[in-house]
Amino acid sequence: MHEYSLVQALVSDVERQMRGRAGEVRRVRVRVGALSGVDPGLFSTAYQTFRPQTVCASAELELTGVPARWACPRCRRQIAAGERLQCCGEPARLVEGDDLVLEQIELEVP
Repeated sequence: MHEYSLVQALVSDVERQMRGRAGEVRRVRVRVGALSGVDPGLFSTAYQTFRPQTVCASAELELTGVPARWACPRCRRQIAAGERLQCCGEPARLVEGDDLVLEQIELEVP
């Protein structure tokens, strides 16, 4: 389960972002691509397990799923889900949906 190491990296990144800032982390928003290889349920469980005793101890995790999107590299036409992943004689290119992104850290500032 690599979700635990991803959560550890996420919390470390939030801690780096918080250095020198006043406030308490209240929410962490993360985008999870459909083809990222990350199971959102396992990621949430790992977050709940890992966050105590960290800067994210009282922070809620908000996950947003991002579907995979494909396009033709030549004409840039978007290719619909279920459609053949080829256009203009070339294989389609994945343009979104394979990443895991820390989108936002929400703080409560005194």
